[in-house]
Amino acid sequence: MHHQGLKRSRSVSRVAELETQVADTRLTGHTGIAHTRWATHGAPATNNAHPHFSGKGDDPRIAIVHNGIIENYEEIRSELVKLGYVFESQTDTEVIAHLVNELYDGDLLRTVQKVVKRLHGAFAIAVFCKDEPERVVGARVGCPLVVGIGQKENFVASDAMALAGTTDQIIYLEEGDVVDVRLTGISITDKNDATAERKIQTVNAYSGAIDLGPYRHYMQKEIFEQPRAIGDTLEGVLGFAPDLFGKGAQEVFTGINAVQILACGTSYYSGMTAKYWLESLAGLPTNVEIASEYRYREPAVNPKALVVVISQSGETADTLAALKYAKELGHSHSLAICNVATSAMVRETTLSYLTRAGVEIGVASTKAFTTQLTALYLLTLTLAKLRGKLRDDAETTHLKNLRHLPAALSSVLALEPQIIAWADAFARKENALFLGRGLHYPIALEGALKLKEISYIHAEAYPAGELKHGPLALVTEEMPVVTVAPNDALIEKLKSNMQEVRARGGQLYVFADADSRIASSDGVHVIRLPEHYGLLSPILHVVPLQLLAYHTALARGTDVDKPRNLAKSVTVE
Repeated sequence: MHHQGLKRSRSVSRVAELETQVADTRLTGHTGIAHTRWATHGAPATNNAHPHFSGKGDDPRIAIVHNGIIENYEEIRSELVKLGYVFESQTDTEVIAHLVNELYDGDLLRTVQKVVKRLHGAFAIAVFCKDEPERVVGARVGCPLVVGIGQKENFVASDAMALAGTTDQIIYLEEGDVVDVRLTGISITDKNDATAERKIQTVNAYSGAIDLGPYRHYMQKEIFEQPRAIGDTLEGVLGFAPDLFGKGAQEVFTGINAVQILACGTSYYSGMTAKYWLESLAGLPTNVEIASEYRYREPAVNPKALVVVISQSGETADTLAALKYAKELGHSHSLAICNVATSAMVRETTLSYLTRAGVEIGVASTKAFTTQLTALYLLTLTLAKLRGKLRDDAETTHLKNLRHLPAALSSVLALEPQIIAWADAFARKENALFLGRGLHYPIALEGALKLKEISYIHAEAYPAGELKHGPLALVTEEMPVVTVAPNDALIEKLKSNMQEVRARGGQLYVFADADSRIASSDGVHVIRLPEHYGLLSPILHVVPLQLLAYHTALARGTDVDKPRNLAKSVTVE
């Protein structure tokens, strides 16, 4: 951006289009801010796109980009309208730009510090003023923001990932921090406007993640990375010792008598699966709740319950708020299962287990889910052992089974060609039902979610026994029914459920175990998994469902890695 004024380029299509546009308009300068936006206020239209400007007439002075939601934007907006400001967009962001302009006193840092105190909600912002051309001021309240330190150049970004290949020197800002970024250096003030020192971390884990290699999409690459991701997550695990979960875990674990799991989306389904494990293996009553529900009700509190929060990013707004609420209610023991070591969630819990999925770029979670399940299985066995529920010989067997997981996953991935054939049939449908029993009910839910997220086919999941209690009314030849069918103990029951579907013309697609006696027949399509995996079966059975969703989306031509209306880390409410 030049001294002669602010210039911007905005587009509602993909980043590549914007790149072309910037090149064509010869937009150059030493300081700039940019944003890829997920619409929370206003339609995805150019006038709602960031950066937003503010200033008098045709000569804007302030530019801003913003992640998050300003909850009191309407009252600030009406105040600014009275002062003569004209709003060009339906966004809550434009309020911040005009407020900065209104309060600007010649020092951008001081102005932003004042503005931040007026805003309620969750936000990360980067602000630029043309009167101070080589300076950007950033602030974070409730949304992630990082600073990147380069050679004679410095950056702010919402995620270290965004700076991969530019710099690996990263500062994770803390809640309420404001950062003053200049060419020559950066300075940070905390929520009380006092100078703050934050340590610089070298983040180089991202370098290998960007290259797609032989894959068409990140999601496909991430599905195929699962054997490695699970191997990495289990690295160094030689037994089920509490210290796997952090210092003081032994003490915490011996003092608990129940588990309360809080999570959103896919992470919630990993928690639902863990409930089956924790209750049957460790004998611990387990409650699993969607974080956005828990945080707004008055639950009965058992202070001796271990609160387990699960999140890929560790920045999920609802889950962080639920954790905070749980603490206010009197819970003192908390454990995070998370994929980002430097995240807010890991900082705010007593104990943690880091999944080592590596960076996950596809919005629909795959390897983050299976590594969460792996971590939750470890937690279950650790608690079972502490509670005297695990015989020594059983411990050896469980360890052996866990070590076999990566190889078992690789053999499941080899089913891809058969799944592609199914996906072609699915791509022509608009609805699907998923059925599972017991441990595999959450897996059916996850399979339905994946199909919804990336292929936009409406899908629902039910415990198989619920079919005749209602959803059977939906079954016609237009409604494929996907069945997760391991576990011989329930297989006979499932077979009668499947007969009900066949009688109504429905097509059945069954993922069975090696030894289950279900044969393919007219309208019953069967893919066998290579082995029978017992308690670890959910981790393996979800993989074909991920592939089914991926290949169906591919056949339908949707944008697999960036499904419409969704964001990778949901850092807003």
